[in-house]
Amino acid sequence: MKKFSGKVVALLMAISLIVGAAGSYAVFSFVQNHDQDSAAAATSEVTAADKDSAKLKAIHDLIEKEYFRKISSSELYDGAINGMIEALNDPFSSYMNAKTASDFTESLSSSFEGIGAEVQMVGKQVTVVSPIKGSPAEKSGLKPKDAIVTINGKSTEGLNINQAVNRIRGKKGTTVRLGIKRPGVSNELTFTIKRDTIPIRTVESKVLKHDGQPIGYIAITQFNENTDREFSTALSKVEEKQIKGLIVDVRGNPGGYLQAVEKIGNLLIASKKPVVQIEDRAGKKQPFYSTLKKKKDYPIAALIDGGSASASEILAGALHEAGGYPLVGVKTFGKGTVQQGIELSDKSELKLTTDKWLTPDGNWIHKKGIKPTVEIKQPAYFYASPINLDKGKKLKADQTSTTIADAQKMLEAAGKKPGRTDGYFSKQTVHAVREFQKDQKLTVTGTIDQKTADALQQATLTAIKAQENDRQLEAAITEIEKDMDR
Repeated sequence: MKKFSGKVVALLMAISLIVGAAGSYAVFSFVQNHDQDSAAAATSEVTAADKDSAKLKAIHDLIEKEYFRKISSSELYDGAINGMIEALNDPFSSYMNAKTASDFTESLSSSFEGIGAEVQMVGKQVTVVSPIKGSPAEKSGLKPKDAIVTINGKSTEGLNINQAVNRIRGKKGTTVRLGIKRPGVSNELTFTIKRDTIPIRTVESKVLKHDGQPIGYIAITQFNENTDREFSTALSKVEEKQIKGLIVDVRGNPGGYLQAVEKIGNLLIASKKPVVQIEDRAGKKQPFYSTLKKKKDYPIAALIDGGSASASEILAGALHEAGGYPLVGVKTFGKGTVQQGIELSDKSELKLTTDKWLTPDGNWIHKKGIKPTVEIKQPAYFYASPINLDKGKKLKADQTSTTIADAQKMLEAAGKKPGRTDGYFSKQTVHAVREFQKDQKLTVTGTIDQKTADALQQATLTAIKAQENDRQLEAAITEIEKDMDR
């Protein structure tokens, strides 16, 4: 691990910023060494770096003195720093002023106020990595890879990640309106999301009964400073029930602290292979090994998806390559770099990519993701977009649109039979809508207004929460059963 002046605290960070969570990260406290600065200034040798620094100062002074309107020195230097970060062409490196750094630290604590979604820059576009489970962002229907094109009606073009996050975050009870461009959807979607306190309870557990056999289930929503302790407690509780297998769910998990992943690895993985390897720019690798001596006496399977990033990919890779356990779901996000967070003397913070991380077998999954050993997608309605209609507008017979296709998928989620899901509002779709409206005690028209659309969205969320509809979870149970029978 690299050394900086001042106190060093180890983490490992994944995804860029915080509307609501973290990734896998590394934080350092950095205190400027004035003695060294003085010594450097005293030397007679003028290096190229000295010339560049002098040029930067000269430009700063000229702008401060001659520019047609007043601008603060701190704004100029923040802009210069952000320019250097942009030159890296790395979406995971960023500079945060003192307030943004404080907000970031808050998001890694026990709770914060916002919408609860992880975002990063993809090219020049603010993009959702993953909404936190149970958050306003998830409940509203935000999905991984949603591009945020407007915030409260104003374009995000030209905003850096910190500026966008600051506009999205806000006090509990207030709302933010996001314009979303979703892959595969031609029209822009609008989400009005009410901000809330986002408790960062990162582990949820239960015991599933399948054919009379108890199977432990532990979901990790992100990796913060308490996650390993939460996981240890959850594991003890499910093991008390004499489980015959364990499912670890990191779907939609954007990442977090490296230490938490290491410690969870110590609870699950007994292997001569490392849990993870950190590689610096010189190619030197530092492996991290589990201290667990004996393999668990029950089978384990992990659930992954496109919202599983960084630290959750580290755990998934370790479970599969070091533990020999199956991965069920779809390909992960693909974030294989390590950031160091360096706190400056004014409480601002530089988050800089300094290393790669590699799987136990030495694979770098950056921009590739981790493929599941058992690939399975959820039902189509899991991916349906919320329906937001213009005032007074209705969807009706003989119309065709991607919005109608989403409504048809939602009708299937509600147990109705629209006959097709290609976006053509057929006679059978009319019949399915009428049946749904009757069940919901809505005015039976066979057309879809906003009230019917909202009811369809709620019915879809209910269907998604039902275990029997979670194909990936059911497939993971099947994998557990296969090992139980051996």
